[in-house]
Amino acid sequence: MKISFHGQSCIKIITGNTTILVDPFISGNEKCDLKAEEQMPDYIVLSHGHDDHVGDTVQIAKNAGSEVICNADLAAFLAVEDGLEKISPMHIGGKRQFDFGQVKLTQAFHGSQTVRDGRIINVGFPTGIVFTIEGKNIYFAGDTGLFSDMKLIGELNPLDLAFLPIGDNFTMGPEDAAIAARFLQTKMVIPMHYNTFPLIEQDPYKFVASLDKEITGKVLEIGEEIEI
Repeated sequence: MKISFHGQSCIKIITGNTTILVDPFISGNEKCDLKAEEQMPDYIVLSHGHDDHVGDTVQIAKNAGSEVICNADLAAFLAVEDGLEKISPMHIGGKRQFDFGQVKLTQAFHGSQTVRDGRIINVGFPTGIVFTIEGKNIYFAGDTGLFSDMKLIGELNPLDLAFLPIGDNFTMGPEDAAIAARFLQTKMVIPMHYNTFPLIEQDPYKFVASLDKEITGKVLEIGEEIEI
C-alpha cells in the first residue's frame, strides 16, 4: 500500500488497483501539487464539510465516477445540491466493508458547514476515519482538537499510522497532537493541516522531534509517498 501527502489534509492511498483520495482540497490550494482534472480515484473519503476538505470532490467524482464516502448529512447535501449519485453515507461509530478494505468513522471535535448562495448550511458532524487496508490500521484524525477517547480509538484499532493535524487555531496544535499520538499508541505519526495559511504555520520537524521515543514521526513533503 502506498500513501502520499498533497498539502493541508489531502492524502492519496493506493492499494492494489484501487485509488482512494481523502479530503481533496486542490483548487485554490497553493500547497497542493495535484491537478483536480487529472485525478481519477475510485473512492473519495471526506472527513467533514468545510471547503478546505470537500475541495474538488464534486468535479473529481463526476469526472472519474468516484464513489464518495462521508457522513450521512454531507452525503445527502452532495446528492441533492450537486447531483452526486455514487455516495456511501455513514455515521460516527459505524464501519463498512468496501472492496479495498474497511472504513470506520470516529468522532472529531470541530465544525462542519458550507456556504451556498449566501446560506450557511450545516452538513453533519465532523469525523475521523479509521481505514483497515491490507491488514494495516490507518487513523486519519480529520480536523479535531485533542480528546481523551483517542485512547479508546487506539485500543480498539491498534494503529500502524496516524495522520494528525498540528496547525493550531482551528485544530490541535503541536503540543496537543503529541499528546494525541501518546493516547493513540500508534506506531507512526504524520503531521497534516499546517502551513496552508498564515494562521496555521508550524514547524512539522519540531513536532515529530517532540514525540515519545517509541513513536516514529515522519514529515511527508508535498507529493512524497511512503509504503507500509
